[in-house]
Amino acid sequence: GGPVSAEGSHPMHKRLVVLLTVLVGSAVPAPGLSDDVRPRLRELGIATGILEPGPLNALTDVAGVRVGHTTLVVGESVRTGVTAIVPHGGNLFQEKVPAAVYAANAFGKAAGFLQVKELGTIETPIVLTNTLCVGTVVQATVDWTLAQPGNEDVKSVNAVVGETNDGYLNDIRHCAVRPEHVAAAIESAESGPVEEGSVGAGTGTSAFGWKGGLGTSSRLLPEPLGGYTVGALVQSNFGGVLTIDGLRVGERVGRIAFQDAWSGGRDTLTPPQDDGSCMIIVATDAPVSPHHLERKSRRAVMGLARTGSFMHHGSGDFVIAFSTRNPEPYRKPGPTATVELLYDDSVSPLFLATVEAVEEAILNSLLRATTVKGHGPYPVEALPLEPLREMIAERESKGSG
Repeated sequence: GGPVSAEGSHPMHKRLVVLLTVLVGSAVPAPGLSDDVRPRLRELGIATGILEPGPLNALTDVAGVRVGHTTLVVGESVRTGVTAIVPHGGNLFQEKVPAAVYAANAFGKAAGFLQVKELGTIETPIVLTNTLCVGTVVQATVDWTLAQPGNEDVKSVNAVVGETNDGYLNDIRHCAVRPEHVAAAIESAESGPVEEGSVGAGTGTSAFGWKGGLGTSSRLLPEPLGGYTVGALVQSNFGGVLTIDGLRVGERVGRIAFQDAWSGGRDTLTPPQDDGSCMIIVATDAPVSPHHLERKSRRAVMGLARTGSFMHHGSGDFVIAFSTRNPEPYRKPGPTATVELLYDDSVSPLFLATVEAVEEAILNSLLRATTVKGHGPYPVEALPLEPLREMIAERESKGSG
């Protein structure tokens, strides 16, 4: 998930790009990216919600799910990338996963959603990138899928691609994302810890006036509630009034939506606090139907709201939810299928897990993000930790008193 050069855009460099994506990691900071080691939410002593996270506290706690990044940092102006979510290790077109989508505020360029809504399945990796590179990524995802063994006779592919606009830090009009970068993200996807912050599709994003990025979290349901796992991954690039576990951080640090209305003028040193979007990916291993997943995806934006978003006019807030249970074969063995499904009365715990995981994933995306200087006139700074630590200490002091 480390930085790679967009100069490796010729097909002969494809293998090099893949190797860099896998091996470089965050240990070698790229120009324009800080190498600061920043904490996740729980490392600050904040445990949101009532459910426990999985061992990795990541989307990949859902068995079989893999995540890969290609991070593009070139010169002074390219700060973008690709993030791929692969629901299982087999041929996704041949074994489609149950899925649903939800457009909470459809100011965005998401691709492939209509077929998912109609048929209730996903048949390619889910790929995230920037707004103006969606077309490139769709074609690259289609090409990658057609090239997989077993898909030689496939003549229709529904690539699922999401985006947010990273145009402040990234020279978005120059689409630096090339097909080999998409293939690199997909092919490097792996289970295990997920790199967060200013990586992949989150390299150039901003949130609440600070550096946003990629974040992830998970929740485990106790055995009496099914014992299932829910994981979330977000690409944060939106505004509002930042709230962390009830702490009014945005007000404390002086970055809030419509800030110019209170300050008497636009602060040109920071990106706008009320622009952007959020892509939310939710996975589970529970035996649920596309209908259940659609209901679950609508709850995901409640986690978004908990962090202080109000889904302003220009925010494209989209949710993609899938289950690793009950895959649908492309070549049907017969006209009917027998599958295990939860009753409607049993899905509420999954709703709670979704809200909690999404909230923490967003906060992790902010906390893990590092300061980035790019195409815009000023750097987008990482969320300052000291004011947050002070607020945590003040709350603990009041509680102990």
